[in-house]
Amino acid sequence: MASVDLATVGLNVLKRATSGESVQLQTLWSNQAVVLFFLRRFGCQVCRWTAAEVSKLEESLRDNGVALIGIGPEEVGLKEFVDGGFFKGDLYIDETKKCYKDLGFKRYSALSLIPAAIGKKVREVVTKANAQGIQGNFSGDLLQSGGMLIVAKGGEKVLLHFVQDSPGDYVPLEDIVRALGITANVQAGEKPQCNDDVCSR
Repeated sequence: MASVDLATVGLNVLKRATSGESVQLQTLWSNQAVVLFFLRRFGCQVCRWTAAEVSKLEESLRDNGVALIGIGPEEVGLKEFVDGGFFKGDLYIDETKKCYKDLGFKRYSALSLIPAAIGKKVREVVTKANAQGIQGNFSGDLLQSGGMLIVAKGGEKVLLHFVQDSPGDYVPLEDIVRALGITANVQAGEKPQCNDDVCSR
C-alpha cells in the first residue's frame, strides 16, 4: 500500500454530521492525535459492530488526548446509526468519497461483493453482532469498502493506515492502542468459534 500523503488528503472536505458544517480533514488532527474510522455504510451490520467495538476505547483515547472520529461515505442511514448509539465519537460525511479514494479504500464490483460478503470473516462478525443484538440493513452504497487512519497530532505522521480487503476486516483494539503508544483497559469482543451451523446464517 502506497504511503499516505497527509498534506494532500488533509485538504479534502468533510461535512460534520451534527451541524452540516464543512471542515477540512486536516483540522481533525491539527491539535490532537486522531483515530479516523471509515465506515462502509451506516446501515452495515458489520460496521455497526465494529463501531461499537472501537467505541470501547473512547474514554481511554480522550484521556490521552486522542479524538475518535467516524466517517461515512453518505448520509443514508445516519439517523438510525446515531439513534442506535453504535459509536461514541464525532461523525462526519465524506460526500464526494474523496478521502475513501485517496486512502485506497476500494469499491467492490457487484460480482466481487457477494463472495466477500459471505466469506468467513464477515460471518464471524455477523455472529458477534447478532449475539449483541446489533442488526443492519441494505440501504445505501453496498459497494464501498472502508478502513482506518490514525494520525499523530499536527499531522506529524501516519501511525496506522488500514484498508479493508474483506468487509469483515477490522483493526483489533490492541493494534489501535499499540499504534498510539497508550494503554487502555478494555475487553475486546469475544471471537466466536465459527462453524457452518453458526456462521452461515
